[in-house]
Amino acid sequence: MLIEIKVIPNAKRTELEKCDTGYKARLTAPPVDGKANEALIELLSKEFGVPKRDIEIVKGALNRNKTVTIKMQG
Repeated sequence: MLIEIKVIPNAKRTELEKCDTGYKARLTAPPVDGKANEALIELLSKEFGVPKRDIEIVKGALNRNKTVTIKMQG
């Protein structure tokens, strides 16, 4: 599954919200040293019930707008 996500780092709480263009992820992690990307992968892992190794940021690793692929089981 390929999804578009807009990331908002340094938010008050971590949450994932569905919107018209895909998803919006609010993360408490700062956009430093890949911490926001790690937090995003952890959030998606919990939300979609897949291991972290099955989630990959394929576009926008250094931007707020990201394209993520999730390998769904079954």
